[in-house]
Amino acid sequence: MSKLAIAAELDEDRYDTALAAKCLDCDTELDITHAKLAPVVNGVIKANTFSRKEEVKAWEQELTSCEHVLLMQQQESRQIEQGELGHCSGCDLRENLWLCLECGNLGCGRKQLGGVGGNSHALAHSTDSGHGVAVKLGSITPEGTADIYCYKCDDERIDDMLGQHLAHWGIRLAERQKTEKSLTEMQIEQNLKWDFATTTEDGKKLEPLFGPGLTGLKNLGNSCYLASVTQCLFDMPAFRQRYFRPNDDLPIVEDPATDLETQLRKMGDGLWSGRYSKPDADPSTNSQAHHQKGLAPAMLKHLIGRGHEEFSTMRQQDAFELLQHLFKLITRSQHPGHLKDPTAAFRFVLEQRLQCLRCEKVRYTSNEQDSIFIDVPLLEQVRAAEEPQQPPDLYRPVTLKQCLDDLATAEKVELTCPSCGSNDGFSKQSLFKTFPEILVVNARKMTVINWVPVKVDVPVVVPDEPFLLDEYLSKGLQPDEQQLPKEPESKTPAFAPDAAALAQLEGMGFPLNRCEKALHATGNSDANAAMEWLFRHIDDPDIDAPLNLGIPGGETGGDTADPEKMEMLGAMGFGAPQAKKALKETGGDVERAVEWLFSHPDDQGIFEGEGAGFSERAHSNESPGRATVPAQFQLQSIVCHKGTSIHAGHYVAFIRKQLEGTQPPSWVLFNDEKVVKATDFDEMRKFAYVYFFKRVPREDV
Repeated sequence: MSKLAIAAELDEDRYDTALAAKCLDCDTELDITHAKLAPVVNGVIKANTFSRKEEVKAWEQELTSCEHVLLMQQQESRQIEQGELGHCSGCDLRENLWLCLECGNLGCGRKQLGGVGGNSHALAHSTDSGHGVAVKLGSITPEGTADIYCYKCDDERIDDMLGQHLAHWGIRLAERQKTEKSLTEMQIEQNLKWDFATTTEDGKKLEPLFGPGLTGLKNLGNSCYLASVTQCLFDMPAFRQRYFRPNDDLPIVEDPATDLETQLRKMGDGLWSGRYSKPDADPSTNSQAHHQKGLAPAMLKHLIGRGHEEFSTMRQQDAFELLQHLFKLITRSQHPGHLKDPTAAFRFVLEQRLQCLRCEKVRYTSNEQDSIFIDVPLLEQVRAAEEPQQPPDLYRPVTLKQCLDDLATAEKVELTCPSCGSNDGFSKQSLFKTFPEILVVNARKMTVINWVPVKVDVPVVVPDEPFLLDEYLSKGLQPDEQQLPKEPESKTPAFAPDAAALAQLEGMGFPLNRCEKALHATGNSDANAAMEWLFRHIDDPDIDAPLNLGIPGGETGGDTADPEKMEMLGAMGFGAPQAKKALKETGGDVERAVEWLFSHPDDQGIFEGEGAGFSERAHSNESPGRATVPAQFQLQSIVCHKGTSIHAGHYVAFIRKQLEGTQPPSWVLFNDEKVVKATDFDEMRKFAYVYFFKRVPREDV
């Protein structure tokens, strides 16, 4: 990314700021450097509002301790004088200071986004001394919270004994005041302000674009992963035809905020009507280029994240995981009448071929998918001796064809042949049985540094012109191939209760069926835990029924969707999907279903289309996708990621658009609410995280 730079635009770049204190009663300007007034002013300026504190809680990572913190041995205790805490021991910096908890050395941190300076003297001290754990002085609060960093793990940590460790150096928590933003607070601020430079490095302006299909999505704070995926999906004809229907009324539902159809229809209208793609006339937003305000996808984000452990938070997430989650929600939702499931255009069949290396018999199995993963090989760059000053590109570029070849190459797996009994192993190869209309490719570019997975930038060369995938089409079972015998269907394993625990429970007078149920529910290890379970479930109507290891509610499961029971739960205010899920989970018992519903308020339940859609496809002779050739694809859009982790950094989308009055199609950058014409896409697409390839007819090329 040599020309198109990703940079943060700061308030300091837009405004000249001045700080003053004034007494409103006597209209006198006060000296803010006064010894009594200075700490008060500083505290007010750097204090968080209640709403920002709540945002910080929502964004906070789930930090843990590590062996270097737990096993840390501090050197001989001494009192660090207050004057020694004023600046870095290696330079004159007086902020972003990190105290080594092992020896008491004070060094400045790394230069950070948002204008915080640093010369990495704390890191240099850790490298020289081998000491790993440091605390950021300005982040310490009287409550005992602070930024703890382990340089050996290269990650943030927590220290449950921070107060004791600081007291070792004469620093008392009760006397400390937080004077600087924590790492989490700086990350929040950066994600809210993250911006692409408005010019390329060669001085060219990035031209803002407006119109239908050119509407930006406002960043809600760490929501760029949602914006980039949504833009790519709604650019596809299948999504546009399904959800952009300006002449049709929205569905009539009791709560539109919880209806996926309504929210996706709103999103389709917002992105493609063009009503919201207009320059922002507010001069305070940007003094040089008037971009859009952008649509705020708050309701859609809340809906698709409801009940999900990760997407319900305000933290950055994996864009590809969100794509898969969206596909799941849309597939199981209803598509009445002539409306088609838009995710069908992404589905295809991948066929796996196993061949015994001894008897050469084969087995073909099929798996329906909506995307593929490619592992990008990490080939370290080899520099010539006469080029020591070249930029530090660590990895050599690889081509998309190399990655696809690796995916389709046969590999050896250790299995026992059911036909000849050989342990020589099998040759396994995966190829396409059918091709989708839209092929989604996730490029995995990960390596492990200090036992931590880190995303690395490996250039992947993807052709801009159409290319064929015919060579990756499976030929299927050939006339001269013999098939391996079919494996017997696995039966439901019988449950064998622990003999000692069972005897103990029966000795207490519990019937056999109850004992087996209790042991199965509590892990089959402890009679006391099973006894407690029995006392809690003694009033269950099916407590004396034999243990059933099949689906909840019996083999047939007929009682779980009893219309009368559904009606009873509906009268209590529960929706049909939630009621059906609760009855299924509780074996059809209404009282337990009510308890389950109250304990799972965010569960969306089972929709009519869930399961049924997959079942219909499973019993249908039609497989998703097409096996016809030529299978020609062309890159349509990409999701790009900047950062060392897919759960941090920033996501943007590049989409091929036919702009009015231009020929051929141009690449457009969607960076949250900013929509601009991309000028150096060739360099950016090498570092994409998710690729969307559209199948194109031969005659259109």
